[in-house]
Amino acid sequence: MWKTFLIWGVVVLFALSMLGFGGWLLSLPAGNAAAEAPPVPRAEADAMLAALKPKRERPVVAIIGLNDATETTDYLMPTGILRRADVADVTMLATGPGPVRLYPALAVEPDATIAQFDAAHPGGADYVVVPAMSRDDDPAVLAWIRSQAEKGARIIGICAGAKVVAAAGLLDGRRATTHWYYLGEMLKRSPTIRYVADRRMVADGGVATTTGISASMPMMLTLIEAIAGRDKAEAVAHDLGLMGWDARHASAAFRFTRPFATTVLANGMAFWNREELGIRLEPGMDEVSLALVADAWSRTYRSSATTYAASSGAVETMNGLRILPDRAAADWPEGRQAPVFSDSKPADALDRTLEAITARYGAPTTSVVAMQLEYPRRATGAARP
Repeated sequence: MWKTFLIWGVVVLFALSMLGFGGWLLSLPAGNAAAEAPPVPRAEADAMLAALKPKRERPVVAIIGLNDATETTDYLMPTGILRRADVADVTMLATGPGPVRLYPALAVEPDATIAQFDAAHPGGADYVVVPAMSRDDDPAVLAWIRSQAEKGARIIGICAGAKVVAAAGLLDGRRATTHWYYLGEMLKRSPTIRYVADRRMVADGGVATTTGISASMPMMLTLIEAIAGRDKAEAVAHDLGLMGWDARHASAAFRFTRPFATTVLANGMAFWNREELGIRLEPGMDEVSLALVADAWSRTYRSSATTYAASSGAVETMNGLRILPDRAAADWPEGRQAPVFSDSKPADALDRTLEAITARYGAPTTSVVAMQLEYPRRATGAARP
């Protein structure tokens, strides 16, 4: 069987070379530029906090998701971080009834549909968090985001969720950022957007946007600081395993390169060697760690994360998220389990997961995962930005 796969792999490579793939690959940069994140002026940081100041003591935060096409960490991590801070009422929404199937991993029961939220909150939310979605033009999502903005909600586009916000017309003429991979696409569709480089998060008027998936962590800490003050935000950051956070970012370190493309191609072609790794769902587990671990393992192009629990019912996490197991199983085969590092804080769990990916698949695959997360990895023993 493996010989058949090898033959087909050679055929595919030959076909790609005939189509000019080899020339395109060689035209890509040989690696990422060595870049340092420039400092963020204090006045700029203060302006972002001022733009996010709440209008009431305990604001309402709505996190919108498509039932079948919402990014895992973008949807779960803001909810988990804001609920552990307990500075706002946070509701996970879906466009329709039923669970939200996240990508690339996990499924969750939302708290309400957008129709139910509107009935309960006719005045709208104070903040709307928009994760990345595989469809940027869903009519229900776009109409609802516009209606919330018209009611005065601050809109926060996480990662490629900025494309959804742009499709709603809320970024026209505004300063913004997004995930490095989707930047060109967003600017092509919305050419009046003023892209801001070297920032993990950007606020303009009533709209904020971030870079990649991992940026929702500093974005939520900034929101907590705007709502409840620096001391509260620092306490939550410590709980997450972060020494500090701000908008600093080295944009030049994240781009499409030859090593990225060749690793994705090689891993993707080795489909016969793809692994299904099990994550055991436990009541009270940290949903931020779960999201980061499942997301990372599912972005290797060598593995996917599958959750399992003793029964098929939802498992409630530390902060009340109801995760639906993919399988009802008492255990998973030895050697094919993905630990969530419950003894670690979430940021440390992500670093330990990347180390485990390196040990299993090699450093190039880990670099591919970190690039997709747009995660500025720290040196061993160094403080995280």
